[in-house]
Amino acid sequence: MWPGYHASSLPCCRGLLSQKRNIKCIAGCATVSHRATVETVAPRLSILLEKSASRRRRISTEAAIKAFFGSNALVAIVVLALITIFLFRDGFGFFGQNLASLRLYRRAGLEYVDIIRAQAEGHAALSRELSNIRLRAVRAHADQPMLEKFDQFAAEFSDTGDDLNGLLSDANDQAVALREALLRVGGHSMSYTDSEASDETAPVAAEINPIEGMAALRSAQTTFAQIIVSMKGKIDSLLARPPPLTSEEARRSFGRWKAKTQDYLEQLPTVSQELRAWDPNKPVPAYRAITTFLFGASWTTASFWQDWYGIIPLLVGSIMVSVVALLIAVPLGVSGAIYVSEVAAPAEKSLIKPYIEFISAIPSVVLGFFGIAVLGQAVRALSQASFMRWVPFFPISERLNVFTAGCLLALMAVPTIFTLAEDALRNVPRGFKEASYALGANRLQTIVRVLVPASLSGIVSAILLGLGRVIGETMVVLLCAGNRIAIPDFTEGLGAFFQPVHTMTGIIAQEMGEVVRGSIHYRALFMVGLVLFAITLAINYGAQKLVTRYRMSIG
Repeated sequence: MWPGYHASSLPCCRGLLSQKRNIKCIAGCATVSHRATVETVAPRLSILLEKSASRRRRISTEAAIKAFFGSNALVAIVVLALITIFLFRDGFGFFGQNLASLRLYRRAGLEYVDIIRAQAEGHAALSRELSNIRLRAVRAHADQPMLEKFDQFAAEFSDTGDDLNGLLSDANDQAVALREALLRVGGHSMSYTDSEASDETAPVAAEINPIEGMAALRSAQTTFAQIIVSMKGKIDSLLARPPPLTSEEARRSFGRWKAKTQDYLEQLPTVSQELRAWDPNKPVPAYRAITTFLFGASWTTASFWQDWYGIIPLLVGSIMVSVVALLIAVPLGVSGAIYVSEVAAPAEKSLIKPYIEFISAIPSVVLGFFGIAVLGQAVRALSQASFMRWVPFFPISERLNVFTAGCLLALMAVPTIFTLAEDALRNVPRGFKEASYALGANRLQTIVRVLVPASLSGIVSAILLGLGRVIGETMVVLLCAGNRIAIPDFTEGLGAFFQPVHTMTGIIAQEMGEVVRGSIHYRALFMVGLVLFAITLAINYGAQKLVTRYRMSIG
């Protein structure tokens, strides 16, 4: 018999005594059982195959999703790397060109003439201050005879600088001619296109010998020494008979002017010694190409004299506009987030939150037009109102200034700060709030002492991202900041925030379309972009450090 089978267990074999029939029955039943076994094993193999195929499909789907997002991240990294390489490639070429420009500036005697120019400008500044003193006297209702004597005094003081201005004009022409001669000797174009310093109205230089031209230019130091002696005697004579002033404010202003004038006269002999010690062959160190950019206080382009690329006026303008924007946006954004998250009713939330977030959809150029037509005009009209006379720096004359641009940038930064701060407050564990209420704290105490400290990392991140939005904005500051490339007068206190400025983003947008590719001006704008790029990286790095610190302290 077949192993595993017994005759009594086979129905077809019961009661049969014939051995032949038993063998046939056993063989037939064994065949049926074998077929049943094959039929039960086959479905199990198909299930395994289906599971394997399903697993392969799942793995392939996950791999496709991973490859899709991974490729997007790779593209972002590649694009960022290309932008960085592009900025560094076109930006760092600026320093070599700037160094060559500074060396020509010294060899041509432009530096020598600017020493004389600084003294002439100082004298002109003193003359302008006399005009301001006269304006104060007029506001104090000074009589006409006194004003006539003051005008005579101011005219005589202005005349004391005529000889100095004449010397400056002659030295200016000699230096320009010498520079053109040096450019021709060096094989450069007379138009000086490398620094875009050529101008159609610039004087045309005659053929001169560079050595003879430098000798003629340096002879101005003898004339300067004679002029300052004559100028000092005339001004001392004027100071000995000051004009009569009835207004106490005007007298105080004249006293300050007199002290400045005496300081001006005392430093003139030192300037004369500086002219004698000046050496056109003294080498210009390489670091000057960097320091004149990072610490220079002048941004002058397309000048027939000398181009200067100092980033300080642009950096100061960007910082001042950002400070005004954050001082307005941070209280509004954070307090609005606290109110919507913890105080407002559901109906208020459904009304306030969409409207605040809708502000971010307004185009920046539309906000710029609003600042020009409405906000700037309103601020200037308010400063001219009679009830605002108690403000020292009111009325203001410029409607486009730091304050106007800062207010509009604050409006753009509020949605970013509000949204991220609200998310940070909502992510605070509910147990914190319940534990505070269980200890007897009221809603205000819970918000100030529990919720805000617990979400401080998110709030700081929101503020820093708002700062990044503000400092990188272009159109609003280009339209509303005034675009004056000068450091504001901080002696006016808060009045400096109502003066026009220019920003780093604004100068790039304004001048990039007008420069020659590869010129020093072109590369200087790329360096401004690099500085802005470095500031953005520093802000992000500081945000990460602050978030990590406060998150660790909260636990």
